Amino acid sequence: MADLRKVTVWAHALIRMHLDPSWTFAFDNAKKRAGACHFAQRRISVSRYLAARFEDDDVHQTLLHEVAHAIAGPAAGHGPAWKKIARELGYVGGATHALETATELAPWVGVCPNGHLAYRHRRPSRPSSCARCSRTFDPALLLRWSRREITPATRRAAATPR
Repeated sequence: MADLRKVTVWAHALIRMHLDPSWTFAFDNAKKRAGACHFAQRRISVSRYLAARFEDDDVHQTLLHEVAHAIAGPAAGHGPAWKKIARELGYVGGATHALETATELAPWVGVCPNGHLAYRHRRPSRPSSCARCSRTFDPALLLRWSRREITPATRRAAATPR
């Protein structure tokens, strides 16, 4: 699990190497996405929750991903220009991560008829069915949603490296 102090050092080093001094780094409270490039604020951020559970290399790859966005600019998205820059920086991943998310911080838990669990960080706005049981919507596999309490202690534990 990555040490958040090391992540800060890596981020500042990558910013010094590849971006102008107006760019900054911060941790954010995202529960699903690993990092973000905030063009208007000229800031790169990484989820404190996910950085605490990812391995060092995964966090370093997230930082490279976001630096590539900063270099490529907001119009590049995950297109060819961004991909070229990302590869030149040493990034080896895709557009999104497939690592564990902070499901313990999701206040909405859905249970399918077969017992599979789904998590949401926002209240579900429409009926949904179990994605593990069927790739398309199936009314027979509707998720039954319930809200659970997320305590400050749970948030602290999730942000603490394991």
